[in-house]
Amino acid sequence: MKKLVKSAFDFLLFSNIFMALCAVAQALVTFHLIDANPVPEVLGLLFTSTLGIYNFSILLSKPKYPQKSPYRRVRWFFSHYRLMVTFTIVSLLTLVPLFFMISTQSRVLLIFLSILSFCYSLPLFSLGNQKFGLRNIPGLKPFLITVVWTLSCVLLPIFEAQDNHITDISMRDIAILIAKRFLLIGALTVPFDIRDLFQDRQMGLKTIPVAWGEKNAYLFCQFLLGGYIILLFLFRHNGFNADFFALTLTAVLTGWLIVKSTWEKNEYYYFFYLDGVLILQYVMLVAFSIIF
Repeated sequence: MKKLVKSAFDFLLFSNIFMALCAVAQALVTFHLIDANPVPEVLGLLFTSTLGIYNFSILLSKPKYPQKSPYRRVRWFFSHYRLMVTFTIVSLLTLVPLFFMISTQSRVLLIFLSILSFCYSLPLFSLGNQKFGLRNIPGLKPFLITVVWTLSCVLLPIFEAQDNHITDISMRDIAILIAKRFLLIGALTVPFDIRDLFQDRQMGLKTIPVAWGEKNAYLFCQFLLGGYIILLFLFRHNGFNADFFALTLTAVLTGWLIVKSTWEKNEYYYFFYLDGVLILQYVMLVAFSIIF
């Protein structure tokens, strides 16, 4: 029974289904904060696009000998190669009908984010004999990930809620929502770079931990979370309500998890606990709204 549960857990995490659920949860956070009912097309788009793009990125970066990789995720993924290719193709094809079910402004946003996502990994540029993608440009890797996640999980729900006339939100409130989410997601991207510090150095990726060092990278994470909490305090909606306490408590827990995320931690810590914060945030919002 224990082996069966572990196999199911590995499947959930390493197939990127859990990551896709994190994207759905973040969209639900936005719908909750703007007091709008969830739009199913948005949730479907975020689930399939996240699953497809993350799997595509792993397939594209396949090492020469996957089963010798130091990462359990890589070994698991390529030991289920055909299944993962099928998942990727199905998820990307599912995007086609969903794409035509959303508003024009959402389509434009989705095209822009898709271009960024694919350019992140594809070796589109060359310098001498060396080819590289956007992720190889110093400091751009965590920034690109944060931008794509923030805009897709904040703007896409807002655009569709407005198009369906189920909410009315000002540009000021949209900007504040984007700023808050950018700081939170930005703080979560850095620990993964800390984990990959030695590998990134060998590959020549100029991430924040590579450029600033591991200790400074941890401090930078806490700085971002501090800024996030300050924005929560300054731009409270209806005072110190359930949403404020739920979001603040989640941010504090995130800071604690990041402190504990030294590079010795196993992959389950990163892909479940740290990524799981994105789901926990929505769970906390729902729980606090019931309690208060």
